[in-house]
Amino acid sequence: MDALLLIKLSSGKNLEMVAEPIMTVGRDKNNTIVIDEKLVSRNHGMIRRLGEGDYYLIDVGSSNGSFVNGRRIATPQLLKDGDEIKIGQTTIVFQLERSGELPDSVDASERTMLATVTDIKLITILVADIRGYTAMSEQVPIATLTKMMAQWFRSVNDDIEMNDGMVDKFIGDCVYARWDGEGELVDTMHSALNAALAINATTKKMSNNHPEINRELSIGVGINTGHAAVGIGTDNTALGDAVNLAFRLETASKVLNRNVVMSKTAYSCLPEAGWQGKERSIEVKGKRGEVEVCALTWQEVGQVLGVDVDDETITRRAE
Repeated sequence: MDALLLIKLSSGKNLEMVAEPIMTVGRDKNNTIVIDEKLVSRNHGMIRRLGEGDYYLIDVGSSNGSFVNGRRIATPQLLKDGDEIKIGQTTIVFQLERSGELPDSVDASERTMLATVTDIKLITILVADIRGYTAMSEQVPIATLTKMMAQWFRSVNDDIEMNDGMVDKFIGDCVYARWDGEGELVDTMHSALNAALAINATTKKMSNNHPEINRELSIGVGINTGHAAVGIGTDNTALGDAVNLAFRLETASKVLNRNVVMSKTAYSCLPEAGWQGKERSIEVKGKRGEVEVCALTWQEVGQVLGVDVDDETITRRAE
């Protein structure tokens, strides 16, 4: 879905722009949106589109911050229709473009039916969350934190797309990605696990590049395969019990002291040597009975994929 930006400059001048896939904001004249104010950094932030119609505001480490509806952001912020962005003394109103109106001849029941039609697909869902993010955010200056998270956002999106997946949502320091492909499940699981390794490497690199962080960052991952309703709302998201379970499995990774937790529907398509003996049954909030899972360390994930994982690198073994 397209979006419009209504820009109210401090000079009193108003502009209207159609949102592009990537728009930079700052004082430098090479930005897409130039704001010539002392409170605005040369390269202040960006508005970036993901998927079918998700737009995020990202502060790239500005001195004075970026605000959405009066609150300073520290992580990429998903924009909603009507949100007010404040950068310096300039206000940018984000508006989703209303398109594809239904004909007047369509009655109310048909409108409801058309609005709720979705595809039910077998998908693989990955949820990854930065461990210790809250404690880190209390130690690091907010300008540094926003710059770090902007870098993480871009790199994680690339990690997912390079492994044939798509980012459904960024939620603070958490990413929710999915694979909707019709291919073999084993290939999809290999892609999801490779993406998990790549995201963890990205996260570790982020902490290594910032000495003010006094601990190495890592992620916890939950992966589930199941049927979900795909194409919900204007942002083409996927919803359902399968998605909820993936979030619960990521939470379980902390309790189990493992890096990746997979549901049985996810891990059972992999070669048995990779998961046999590592299965267990756990209680999951929202489920009546126990859920069968497989919980792995990064080294064990590497064994499943045929790669060597050490503290710094991922090396594919020779065939």
